Amino acid sequence: MTKKILVANRGEIACRVIESIKKLGFTAVAVYSEADANARHVRLADEGVAIGPARAAESYLDAEKVVTAARSVGASAIHPGYGFLAENAEFARKCREAGIAFVGPSEQTIRAMGDKHRAREAAIAAGVPVLTGSGKLDPADEKAIENAGAAIGFPVLVKAAGGGGGIGLRPVDDPAKLVAAVQSTSSQAERAFSDPSVYIEKLIRRARHIEVQLFGFGAAGAIHLHHRECSAQRRYQKILEEARPRRLDPAAAEGMLASAVNLAKSVDYQGAGTVEYLYDDETGSFFFMEMNTRLQVEHPVTEMITGTDLVSMQIRQALGEDVSATVTQRSIRDDGHAIEVRICAERPAKQFIPSPGSIDRMVLPAGEGIRVDTGFEQGDRITPFYDSLVMKLVAHGPGRAQAIERLDAALQGTVIEGLETNLAFLQNLVRHPDFIADRLHTKFVEENLPVLV
Repeated sequence: MTKKILVANRGEIACRVIESIKKLGFTAVAVYSEADANARHVRLADEGVAIGPARAAESYLDAEKVVTAARSVGASAIHPGYGFLAENAEFARKCREAGIAFVGPSEQTIRAMGDKHRAREAAIAAGVPVLTGSGKLDPADEKAIENAGAAIGFPVLVKAAGGGGGIGLRPVDDPAKLVAAVQSTSSQAERAFSDPSVYIEKLIRRARHIEVQLFGFGAAGAIHLHHRECSAQRRYQKILEEARPRRLDPAAAEGMLASAVNLAKSVDYQGAGTVEYLYDDETGSFFFMEMNTRLQVEHPVTEMITGTDLVSMQIRQALGEDVSATVTQRSIRDDGHAIEVRICAERPAKQFIPSPGSIDRMVLPAGEGIRVDTGFEQGDRITPFYDSLVMKLVAHGPGRAQAIERLDAALQGTVIEGLETNLAFLQNLVRHPDFIADRLHTKFVEENLPVLV
């Protein structure tokens, strides 16, 4: 009997996972909220199970409902995508106890690496460079907070230990504002992650955001699939990603790859994961930020330069196949350059507020080296209940200049009518002289916002 894989997600990532499930010859099962009853991921799946109201907490974030849905259809495995339950250790445990394979690392690994402070300690133990930082802070102990800030030196970054996706991060320049920043970040973290733990680290203002894609085989080791650059971001939210980054000090580039693999090996990591670093252009130094124990939004750029299917690899391993027998470090290609942009239903001129509505007309670009991952088609509706991502547009070329040219042409050929999007903003970004010259840093978008908007 054909194995069934349930996709515990929605939107473009659910559609992306369903594509790989079908290529593997398995049956794809979608789950959906009332707001997504006729969504594209439901239409693409072989089967669908309703799991509750539009509110994510009562549907996509309800671990018990998702596991019950998987049981009801006899699913062999659950793929969580990214977001929602993807880094929820309790969900991974519930899957295991139900006899259903969780497509991802063990709950112990998620628990260890999902907590940013514990991950930092694991990185230190594995010999990975880290920024000067504090232990977890008690928001009520103002003196301890002030002492920690003074010891590290300003500016600092207040970080939620259980944070992710750019949430729970606050830069602080003024020592007088540190206590309030720690307390407000702790409150936000409690609401967003049910974990009020926070700590602080030294802040590098004009760093680059570099990450390493990993794939772990448990006790059999781990490999890397090269670097990605994610420096084009706004308020710690990524906007554009590239593979591979250029202008890296050769020793630092090799050091990031080696330390990421060592960290994965130190925890017997299984499946796809990413280690993120801050890179100082001036000194060539790099520092561990966090490890994401899931598939990343930006995984397509890695797939484009390596020729791999990360989702397929995840599923095959979760179902018991020894993927390490066929996927080795030597087999990983490094072919050309790829750039991804996130096209969202939002209003850049109004502080990027979401712009939900119906897609009255949609024309997708095509051509050599172009890939589109989307969860929507013409006639679909972007609801206010979930994130505003409409599609990911990826361009691949033999070099960075060709990838930029193809991306620019593809953006010009993309039509979305009926709601506002950030298409024009993205076009301005990829045409900016500093972007073309590869002079990016994490504050680039904010510093150039008036021109880009």
